[in-house]
This record gives sequence, structure tokens and C-alpha cells, in this order.
Amino acid sequence: MSTSRLNFKLEATATGSRARAATFRTLHNEVKTPLLMPVGTQATVKAQTFDTLLESGSQILLANTYHLLLRPGPEVSRARRHP
Repeated sequence: MSTSRLNFKLEATATGSRARAATFRTLHNEVKTPLLMPVGTQATVKAQTFDTLLESGSQILLANTYHLLLRPGPEVSRARRHP
């Protein structure tokens, strides 16, 4: 059995299917699965407010750093780090 840096813990499994419920811990929070995970790619989450993301029940947000490199681009990231 391999260990996970996410401290993955299987909580329950369904009979007759491969469905399961689990929890895992990131550096910031404990996440319960199954879950809704908004994807912050190609403006799908940019138009959402923090409150609407909380109301959706989201516990985690996935962002594709490749797309962030393309748009808005590295210049925006550099400008925010070095005023």
C-alpha cells in the first residue's frame, strides 16, 4: 500500500458499483469526496464571486497553470509580484 501526501482516507464504498466516498487533506483544508470542483480555466470561474463559489458547495478549485501562462500571461504575474 502506497502512502499519499494528501492523507487520502477511504470512508465508504458502494455495493454493486465503484462509487466511493473519501476525505483528503491539502495544505489548506480537508476535502470530502465526491465533490463539485470548479475549473478555473478559460474564464469559467473568473466571472464568479467568492460568495457564489461558496454557495455552490465547492471545497476546491482546479486551475490550469498552462492556460494562465497563455492568458493573462507571465507579464501580469510578474507585475503583481514586483510592483
